[in-house]
Amino acid sequence: MLIRDETEADIPAIHALLATAFATAPHSQQTEHLIVDTLREKGKLSLSLVAIEDDELVGCIAFSPVKIDGRDIDWFGLGPVAVNPDRQGLGIGSELIQAGIARLRTHDAAGCVVLGEPEYYSRFGFAPLPDLKLDGVPDQYFMARPLVDAIPAGKAEYDPAFYIPPPTQS
Repeated sequence: MLIRDETEADIPAIHALLATAFATAPHSQQTEHLIVDTLREKGKLSLSLVAIEDDELVGCIAFSPVKIDGRDIDWFGLGPVAVNPDRQGLGIGSELIQAGIARLRTHDAAGCVVLGEPEYYSRFGFAPLPDLKLDGVPDQYFMARPLVDAIPAGKAEYDPAFYIPPPTQS
């Protein structure tokens, strides 16, 4: 499997993969594809990696800046991460997360946050930080991984793209 930066040619496949992978996810509003599209359009998609296997895009991961108490301090949000439903459970998502964290390190990122399942993301060094919060989210589901010694305190804020309303059903 090859993990690489997205290219313009990958964008339609990323959009389709995100829509498919989250179509039945219980804690999703099925807007992940719209979030990534909007982040990309706004120039806020800091890192977008794809997993390619047998010339097929089978996974993707996005990272975008987060603010802490309204300030940019080189922290990023992981997500969404998606794997083709017929390829889930094979380690593709894990490899994307590890590659993304490694890339953030090379770009001198201070840390990364994620909103998700603690049992899954704790494997990658994510844990709740007592003084870093996300409004409206139980502490155990908002986790952070500092990449430097300084640990921030305050309220984390994702880009407004993460608050796109779900599409209306016709």
